[in-house]
Amino acid sequence: MKLATLNDGTRDGKLVAVSKDLTRCCAAGYIAPTMQAALDNWERIAPELEVLARDVEHETVPCERFHERQAHSPLPRAYQWTDGSAYINHVELVRQARGAKVPESFYSDPLMYQGGSDTFLPPRADIPLGDTAWGCDMEGEIAVITDDVPMGVNAADAGAHIKLIMLVNDVSLRGLIPGELAKGFGFFQSKPSSAFSPVAVTPDELGDAWRDALVHLPLMVDYNGEPFGRAQAGVDATFSMAQLVAHAAKTRALGAGTIIGSGTVSNKGADGGPGKPVADGGAGYSCIAEIRMIETIRDGEAKTRFMAPGDTVKIEMRDGDNHSIFGAIEQAVVGV
Repeated sequence: MKLATLNDGTRDGKLVAVSKDLTRCCAAGYIAPTMQAALDNWERIAPELEVLARDVEHETVPCERFHERQAHSPLPRAYQWTDGSAYINHVELVRQARGAKVPESFYSDPLMYQGGSDTFLPPRADIPLGDTAWGCDMEGEIAVITDDVPMGVNAADAGAHIKLIMLVNDVSLRGLIPGELAKGFGFFQSKPSSAFSPVAVTPDELGDAWRDALVHLPLMVDYNGEPFGRAQAGVDATFSMAQLVAHAAKTRALGAGTIIGSGTVSNKGADGGPGKPVADGGAGYSCIAEIRMIETIRDGEAKTRFMAPGDTVKIEMRDGDNHSIFGAIEQAVVGV
């Protein structure tokens, strides 16, 4: 099933079930008023939401038009948002560009940081930028939402705790990252509010495209109206989403509504080296930093600038019939 949260003026919005073609929706308030309420009691509530979703699909309940611009992020705020590093190719490029080697442990022990989760951006909201020197970048990723996950769960069992899947633009301020990491305490100011896709879907909604706890479809990233990234999310993943869930739960239980991101979706080139731009027949990139790293490795300096007011990004994923699965994240950078 497909679920969304409409922006009704409240902090947590209104939960709705959405048709598969993303054209219709029906309020689910009599089942669960919000997405978090549904996740808190998922085992009991999910079957009722499934019935509503089928009724929406067959138009046997009163429906309203679903407008993606009226949707908030599926969870407008969350108890926990963590982001991992499923695609080590991205990390390899960053390290190579500065002449550093990737520690061997990175291939068996995922990187993960805990981001701010109190104020997610709606998927069509502007990205506020205080200073272009901050180096604003988009990061196209896959994200999952869990139910209650027990401490110490293994990867084989962690996949069953993934209840919803969505896309995310994990906005990063690259110019602030080095200074923060140098302090030894990790990201904070360099990771402003992220935005998630208008719709979250249950794993079964993806059919064969969801296997081994990975989405086997291209992540479509357009930058200023041009194809920028078409990386295959099921390729070159060092870790599955289930492994990231297990990693997050190593020393503590995860509460229902925990969001875990994949990290920037990144593919190697056909020759095993750095990927090529979409315009040159490659899979392109899901963030600007990656092409800048390739430019640095190849030319000795980065030439592609980071985002500035007026720039736009669109992140979407389509099925084999070219139908949008999650709706689109469409954002513009604005100066503040």
